[in-house]
Amino acid sequence: MIGIWALGAYLAVILLWTTLIKRSVGEAMILGFLVVLPFTGAAAAQTGWTALSTAVTDEIVYATMAFVFMGYLLDKTGVLDRLIDLLNSLIGGVKGGPAWVSTVASAGLGGVVHNQAAIAATVGSVTIPWMEKSRLDKPSAATLVAGNAGMGITFPFSASMFVLVGSATVGPLLDVNDLVLPLLIGGLWCFLHRLIVTWLLIHKSGMAPLDAAHRLPVGAAFGRGWATMLLFVVVAIPLVITSGAVAAALSDWSGGDITKSVSVIVWIPVVLIITGAFLGRKQLPGSGRAWWALLQNSAPRFGVVGVTVVFAFAGANALAATGLPQQMTALLNQMNLPLWLLAILIGLIVIAVAAPLSSTATMAAVGTVGVATLVAAGVPATTAAVAVLVFSSCEAAVPPGGAPLYVACGIADVDPVKTFARLLTHYALPLLAIGVLIAVGVLPI
Repeated sequence: MIGIWALGAYLAVILLWTTLIKRSVGEAMILGFLVVLPFTGAAAAQTGWTALSTAVTDEIVYATMAFVFMGYLLDKTGVLDRLIDLLNSLIGGVKGGPAWVSTVASAGLGGVVHNQAAIAATVGSVTIPWMEKSRLDKPSAATLVAGNAGMGITFPFSASMFVLVGSATVGPLLDVNDLVLPLLIGGLWCFLHRLIVTWLLIHKSGMAPLDAAHRLPVGAAFGRGWATMLLFVVVAIPLVITSGAVAAALSDWSGGDITKSVSVIVWIPVVLIITGAFLGRKQLPGSGRAWWALLQNSAPRFGVVGVTVVFAFAGANALAATGLPQQMTALLNQMNLPLWLLAILIGLIVIAVAAPLSSTATMAAVGTVGVATLVAAGVPATTAAVAVLVFSSCEAAVPPGGAPLYVACGIADVDPVKTFARLLTHYALPLLAIGVLIAVGVLPI
């Protein structure tokens, strides 16, 4: 059970360092990574080097940094100001309008993209600055965007869903077509929860409808900002070419799988940076020295976010090397508990593993055995799968959090630790309850 002890030590160090000692989450992630290494035995040094080098070369690390720079560039060139003025002129008179748009847009993208970091970045790049301008504090704005990103897992057809159904453990129990409608209904339960949380955050905040005197007339705002709507158009390009009939046609034409050749999480910030630079070209530096100053001024935004993301991935890789997935499987198979307690235990384990790992990796590590264990306890296979997928959607909602949290905090320019408490109480615990209620049959799917 060395891997389970390693996971406990990892989470304990991070929580103690950030909550009791109140130090940087970046430092906590480094310490967590170092604490895990002794659990890997004599090969600790080699395991640590492999885990760290793999993390440094992960595309999500580069994408996260690109999203941070993208937000900085759109802000400095005035593109976001023009876009926000346009949006405020249209729905700024509704209390909490930016927050409602953020939640609904996340649900819409969640049904198409399924990549939590991409959802957080796409929605957050526009709605976080907009929410701040509407008097929602930065930590709350980042919390809302990161918490909403989990809807990419609870709608068909996410990678986590296919990892689960395609596994040797769950595959014989469940056909993918049988899971589509139940998962859609489960996703709608989670969407309802997000709407309730959004209402609570708006109700507790100082957000209020913008007075007409502080909103540009629609005509004037449209004249100044219509071109900024191109940001939504260009975001659609990577999404369209990697999904549905377009992806199938391009794959047939190229002879390869376009969804694997084109990374949505990498290309979204690239096209947004290019488009933002074009839209704000008049505000861009005119000399090499000015460009260097612009880049230097952006550097502080990369510090905590960059270190945290790299060592979060490194810690996850090191935990996998301890044999955590296999040991967790053996532990669950030994349990003989009543269904409600078993569902809670599986939910807690999946959520704990989803904290350092991605939701897809969590499915591979403990999700499959969670489904098999629930089925053995008498839960229908589709119901068990939906419940476990709901549990795993907490990737960004449990300290130390996943990539969506750091993308959102990078855009908001806020310390991730300031979001931990609300993510836990507003998202992780309610999603645990939703998954358990689905598993025991209280919430129908």
